[in-house]
Amino acid sequence: MSLTDRRARLDTRAVVLVVVCCALWGLNQVATKLALAEIPPLIQAAMRSAGAALLVAAWARWRGIRLFEADGTARAGLAMGLLFALEFGCIFIGLQHTAASRMVVFIYLAPFVVALGMPFVAHDERLRPGQLAGLAAAFAGVVWAFAEGLHAPTAGSRQWLGDALGVAAAVIWGLTTLTLRGSRLASAAPEKTLLWQLAVSALALAAASWAGGETLAAVPGPGALWPLAFQIVVVTFASYLVWFWLLRHYPATRLSAFTLLTPVFGLLAGVLILGEPATARLLVALAAVCAGIALVNRA
Repeated sequence: MSLTDRRARLDTRAVVLVVVCCALWGLNQVATKLALAEIPPLIQAAMRSAGAALLVAAWARWRGIRLFEADGTARAGLAMGLLFALEFGCIFIGLQHTAASRMVVFIYLAPFVVALGMPFVAHDERLRPGQLAGLAAAFAGVVWAFAEGLHAPTAGSRQWLGDALGVAAAVIWGLTTLTLRGSRLASAAPEKTLLWQLAVSALALAAASWAGGETLAAVPGPGALWPLAFQIVVVTFASYLVWFWLLRHYPATRLSAFTLLTPVFGLLAGVLILGEPATARLLVALAAVCAGIALVNRA
């Protein structure tokens, strides 16, 4: 497939790649949780972005991809990097006031933001009523999987703030996708798009960490460094590079529907790695998500 090819529907390769990305993003939640024991959240996020940015730059240099030409992408690139940093800032701060199970449900409102906003960016990606119903079915499955978290005792008097920040993170994530598709970055190399996002967010997150007074109490051990390395190399470098390549060649609305698999994969990772219990809710969620994705991608 050439750099300028775009397809109206997802083929087998696209489906396999986006499902693998979702699985890795689900595992990322476990890796982040493991590393948080020794590395504060904003420092961890800044290190992840900075490390992956260096890998992207090295990869592009090895492949002869020019990243620093003046091509009119600076404004959109700066916006995407700041949005990425703001999204993770909302998530980490919000988690101090609300439960993680509530937060993840609110974050995965992002596909709805993309579905509602994409017709204003690309008129050929307007969803039909049946496809919108598919999004609703998939999201209902996610809510069902995390229903116990939604009905858990209140997290405190400022839970509303954490919930609101979760919704804000979802809107920001959706806006990041819309910014990509509605700007010159849509025709730029995926490596350039990702480098903008990582480099700008690394600086912004490092500044936020410094302003918030975060410090490392000691040199992190292997129990934190290995999960951090997984985040940098596998998730933030490799999977994000694949994600931006997919966004360049396939419909963003249909790809975004698959991201609803991520919290389900996160539950599976929790069961297999952290020993969390598996319940019938997970199976119901998987069925609903698969049905919803099928509806969204119908011809």
